Amino acid sequence: MFGKRVPEIFYINERSRTASEELAQVLSYCILQAEREFREVIFLCIGSDRITGDSLGPLIGHQLAPYRKPGFFVYGTLDDPVHALNLTDRLRLIQRRHPEGLIVAIDASLGSRRHQGYITVGCGSIRPGAGAGKSLPEVGDVFITGIVNVSGSFEQLLLQTTRLSTVFHMADAITQGILIGFQSLESAALTTVPPAGIAVK
Repeated sequence: MFGKRVPEIFYINERSRTASEELAQVLSYCILQAEREFREVIFLCIGSDRITGDSLGPLIGHQLAPYRKPGFFVYGTLDDPVHALNLTDRLRLIQRRHPEGLIVAIDASLGSRRHQGYITVGCGSIRPGAGAGKSLPEVGDVFITGIVNVSGSFEQLLLQTTRLSTVFHMADAITQGILIGFQSLESAALTTVPPAGIAVK
């Protein structure tokens, strides 16, 4: 699932009343840990709107799209999703349009039963579709994933039978966390000390 770099991974319970604030804090921290300079932040929301569990990314992109502005770009929405068939082309487009952009990759994932319903945030890349046996390029300088269901056999079926309410509530929490975190970054009122009180693995 995760790229060559071994990242810090923060786990946030989506059901927590402070989930969005926790995500904002961790996301800001991870962005500031980027190993290169950047002038823009690109939110790459990966997934298919045709599969309930995999629609987390496009739904977040749809919610973030109205907030696009200089320095804040969104790719992957319900109307124009980024998925397995066009991911490589979209990455080339992003690299051409935003050579100094930092990419935050957002995707749905499957995980253990105890982590179902959790959001993970970390520094480094992810490999979309790895849980479903797909061979796609690693993406992202920072990542956010939502564990929408339990991993096991027939991953594609698990994604198809994921409850829409699970995806919807998780998308809301992630979207609000991103907006709060980006606002904090703009105000530069942050430190690079690892966030306290949030589970790290």
